[in-house]
Amino acid sequence: MKKYSSKRSIQILAHLLQQYGIADIVISPGSRNAPLAIHFSEVDSFNCFSIVDERSAAFVGMGMAISEKKPVAITCTSGSAVANYYPAVTEAFYQNVPLLILSADRPTDFVDIFDGQTIRQNGIFHQHSYGDFQLLEDSRDNAEDINFEIIKKAIELCFEKQGPVHINIPLEEPLYELVSELPTFPTVEKTIKHKEYEIPSNLVAEWNTSQRIMLLVGTRDYSPELENQLTQLVKNHSVVVLSEANSNLHHEKFFKHIDRYIFNFTEEDYKTYAPDLLITVGQNVVSKKVKQFLRKAHPKQHWHLDEVWQPDTYFALTEKIEVKPEVFFSKLLKFINLEPKPYFNLWDVLRDKKDAKHGQFLNQVEFSDFYFFNKASQTIPENYNIHISNSSAIRYAQLFDFGKNKIYCNRGTSGIDGSTSTAMGFAIKNANPTLLITGDLGFFYDINGLWNQYIPPFVRIIIFNNGEGNIFKIIPGPGNANPNTLDEFIATKHHKNAEFLAKHFGFSYTKVEDDVTLDRVLDNFFKPDMKPKILEVNTYGKNSADVLKAYFDFMQ
Repeated sequence: MKKYSSKRSIQILAHLLQQYGIADIVISPGSRNAPLAIHFSEVDSFNCFSIVDERSAAFVGMGMAISEKKPVAITCTSGSAVANYYPAVTEAFYQNVPLLILSADRPTDFVDIFDGQTIRQNGIFHQHSYGDFQLLEDSRDNAEDINFEIIKKAIELCFEKQGPVHINIPLEEPLYELVSELPTFPTVEKTIKHKEYEIPSNLVAEWNTSQRIMLLVGTRDYSPELENQLTQLVKNHSVVVLSEANSNLHHEKFFKHIDRYIFNFTEEDYKTYAPDLLITVGQNVVSKKVKQFLRKAHPKQHWHLDEVWQPDTYFALTEKIEVKPEVFFSKLLKFINLEPKPYFNLWDVLRDKKDAKHGQFLNQVEFSDFYFFNKASQTIPENYNIHISNSSAIRYAQLFDFGKNKIYCNRGTSGIDGSTSTAMGFAIKNANPTLLITGDLGFFYDINGLWNQYIPPFVRIIIFNNGEGNIFKIIPGPGNANPNTLDEFIATKHHKNAEFLAKHFGFSYTKVEDDVTLDRVLDNFFKPDMKPKILEVNTYGKNSADVLKAYFDFMQ
C-alpha cells in the first residue's frame, strides 16, 4: 500500500511538479526532508535518486538537467546541508541550467534560537538564483492557496530563466504522519512566457555595411539548427566564426582552435585581425587570449545573443539581443547579403600556416599530457559524450579535434569542484555513453562523485595524473613564487593514484605510464564491459608544462 506524506504543502508541491513534467528528483537523506523523500518515492511518475553528499548531489542534478534539457529537482534536509548546494547553484546560475532547489527547513520561529540544524535558509541563494521563495507552514491561515501560487510561480520561473530557483519549505513536527490516499488538486493553467522577436532594420543595415564580421561562440550545447545557420554564413566566406571545443559546432570553415592561431598576436596583429562587427553567442569562452585580443581590438559594434545574459565581456557591447541565437539567425538570414569578404581569407591564411606547424609538432612530441590529449582525440568513439574538467584539461582540449563528439565543461564558474558529479548525473540520463576526462586534482577533489549507485556500466573516466595542479606551471605568474611555496601551496604536489578508489567504487582500473602502453590500451578501454572503467594516465615527472610551452614556442 502506498504511503504519502500528510503535509499539505508537500502534496501540492508533488502535484505541481507532475503538472509541469518535472520527473527527476535527487534526494539527499535527512530527517527534516524525510516527508519529501517518502512522498516523492511513492509517486509513480517521479524518478528518485539517492545521493548522500549534498555538494555532489546538486552537481548530479545539474548533469541530469543538462542531459535532459529540462528542470531537475534536488532536495535536502535543513542546516549546512543546504549550504553544500551552493557550488552547483552558482555553476547552474552562470551556465543557465534549470535546477529546482527544494530545501526542508525548521519552522520560521525556530531560526536563530540555537535549534539543531537551523540556519538562515530563506534567501540563502539570492545572489545566484533567479527566484527565492518560502512556503507557509500548513498551520498558517490560507497556507494551501498561497503555497499553490508560490510553487506555480517558482516552477514557471525555473522554465523561463533556465536556471536555479529555490523553494524553502518550513515543516512543523510531526514529520512522519502518513496517508494512503491523496486529495484531488486542480489542473494547472500554465502561464510560462514565450518571447516574440522581430529583427530591427538597423541591425540588418549594420550587417550589410560591415566588411569584417566575426562570430565568437562560447560554451553551449549542441544545436543542429544553429550549426546549419552558421554554415550558411561561412559557405561563401562572408564571416569568420571562432569556436571552441565546448561550443559544439562542427564545420571545416569554422576556426576551432583559437589559441593555436592568436596566442602570439602583437599589437599590430590586434589591428590587422580585428573585426568591425563582433557577434557573440553562448556563455563563457575558455580562451583568455581571445578576450585579450577583442578587448584591444575595440570593435565598432558588438552584439550579444542570449535570452538571459548580456555581459559586456569585451568592453564594446552595443546591442543586447535577448533571444535564442537560432531565432535571431532565422530572421537575419532572410535579409542579409552573403558575399565573400577578404576578412575570411585573411584568417584562413593564418589558419593554414598554424595548422601545418601544429602537425609538425605532433610528429616529435614526447609522452606527456599533450601527447595524451592528441591520442585521445584520435581514439574516442564518435557516440561518446565527453565531459572535461576545468583548469589544464579544458585548455588542452582546445588544441585538438574531437570529431563530432559533444563536449561539456562546467565553465559557468570554471571551478574544479563537481566535474565528476556532473558527468555522472549526465550519464545516468543519457542513452549514449559518457567519458569524463579529468586532471588528478579535479578528480580527487570530487571523489564523492563516484558515491553513486546509478552510474551505468558504459561510463568511462580518464585521469591524466601529473602529480600536481599543473595549470600553475602553465599560466604566467605562479612561477615567480618560491619553488617550495609553489609546489606545496599552489600546485599542491602529491603522489596519489586512483587504483584503490576505483576498486572501492566498483570500477575497472588500468594505469599507463608510457606512450606504447597508452596506444595499446586506449582502443580496448572503450569496448563494452560489465563495469564502468577508469584509465589513469600517469605523466608524473614528464614535464608536461614544458612540453606545452615548447609547443607554443614552436608555433611561432
